[in-house]
Amino acid sequence: MNLIIEQGNSSTKVAVVNGEVIVETFVFKPFHLSDIKSLFEKYPLTHGILSTVIDVNVELIAYLRERLPYFIFLDEFVPLPPSVHIPEPMLPVLGKDRLAAIVAAIYREPGRPLLVIDAGTAITYEFITPEGVYLGGNISPGMTTRFKALNQFTSKLPLVKECEKLPFIGTTTDTALQAGVVNGIVYEMDGFINEWKVKYPDLFVFLTGGHSFYFERRLKNSIFADINLVLIGLNRILEYNVEN
Repeated sequence: MNLIIEQGNSSTKVAVVNGEVIVETFVFKPFHLSDIKSLFEKYPLTHGILSTVIDVNVELIAYLRERLPYFIFLDEFVPLPPSVHIPEPMLPVLGKDRLAAIVAAIYREPGRPLLVIDAGTAITYEFITPEGVYLGGNISPGMTTRFKALNQFTSKLPLVKECEKLPFIGTTTDTALQAGVVNGIVYEMDGFINEWKVKYPDLFVFLTGGHSFYFERRLKNSIFADINLVLIGLNRILEYNVEN
């Protein structure tokens, strides 16, 4: 069984995978080494991969190297499946969560033009050709980040949260903030999708990240939402390296 660990900006996601089947997933806020130790008592884990966009946890890496017969710490030197083509200058600066999402998208929908949107602390957009060539991507503030910024960088605007019933035009300060941020993100996402569709009408769009299902039903364009896309990509990278 595979142990997949993705350390993001606001949480750590962990998955236990058997082949390509995700057996169980966990989200930790905050994350402690003891959270992983309990999984070794529950599952016969033999392979593992760690991806992080925050400071490297040396203690965690040492523990995983000791407990797992095969372990990968994902960096720019780890071989990727041959279907994935990322220009070498981009590899050292490309976030590992973004890299894994790209790998997963190409693996799930090979031979198609792809746009991968990850709606988390930041919103990332990854553009991939039908040949599996990564062209680059964009990064903008995520929903919670925008709410916090409006609160922290003004003197009177309150900190608000997303709501299910969202007006098109706000009638109070709270609803004006909610409508402005959420509708702004929806227009942003649909705008990128529409622009990319001009060149690739058969574009396939993946939506992932902690807020993916919140935006899934609000977008006008057809998308495929999968909150586990990054975990799937990490597992694919691990499996490829085990096989080779």
